[in-house]
Amino acid sequence: MTHFLFIDESGQDHRASPYEVLAGVSIEDRNLWNFIQALQYAEIQHFGRRMSPGKLELKGMKLLKRKTFRLAEQEPAMDPDERTALAHQCLEKGDALRLGPGAAVVTRRELTALGQAKIAFVERLLELCIQFRMRAFASVVDPSASRPDRNFLRKDYAYLFERFFYYLEDLGENTTGVVVFDELERSQAHILVDQMTRYFRDTRRGRTRASRVVPEPFFVHSDLTTLIQVADIVAYLISWNTRFIPAMSKPARGELDELGQLVMALRHRAIRDNYELRGGVTRDDFVIWSFAFIDDLRPAFDRD
Repeated sequence: MTHFLFIDESGQDHRASPYEVLAGVSIEDRNLWNFIQALQYAEIQHFGRRMSPGKLELKGMKLLKRKTFRLAEQEPAMDPDERTALAHQCLEKGDALRLGPGAAVVTRRELTALGQAKIAFVERLLELCIQFRMRAFASVVDPSASRPDRNFLRKDYAYLFERFFYYLEDLGENTTGVVVFDELERSQAHILVDQMTRYFRDTRRGRTRASRVVPEPFFVHSDLTTLIQVADIVAYLISWNTRFIPAMSKPARGELDELGQLVMALRHRAIRDNYELRGGVTRDDFVIWSFAFIDDLRPAFDRD
């Protein structure tokens, strides 16, 4: 049995996002195509067409920006069939406007319908993730976190792989994990592959985790890979809304609360005996959630 972990990032540009998030969504191989078909059907249900044909992508920043909610709240909730028809008209007019002048003007009601459709679609997307027994993994980094000086695998990646490894262990024997990244610039991809190789080959914990997680990742184009787009939406919601420990003190966007709760339902809870904490201390019955908050990206020997 193989589980894929599709990984994307949010907030790495240090512009407006409260936190940097490295997030992944995991799905069993036999469910992958069925999930993709269900999500494509949900696009047609909510927008009367695919939102992501060609090189267009489903991205959290486009679907869930503040303007989406301002437009959605211009009028009361619409009947779903009417909302879909108006959202479709809005998208078609938008396409025509991009091609040149002379297209029909988008109306207020069409913009409102599109805003409501976007929010309802993301809710359905997350419900499908739950329905298909998918799990989400995330390393959330404070933007002010200290960075390592040496060329080691960053802690946010190591934590993500650790949580994925525990999930695979909990699924039982003969379960393997394959890591899939959104495409990086070629030199960055080479650096990451080299860091992962040394982590999984040369460290004690890495060698243990290589028994379940294939150490060499795949890289894909996000506009061609549906699950990378899902990971982007999850990462966006975690950055802007989910606050799973008190140390995450940056303000959350309240209008995202319902969607954030669905993301929280995708976490995996592992329990381990003899779990090694910093300083060599071990704990039994230690709970390890698949979301981790990190305020210092340096390895222990760098901090010391």
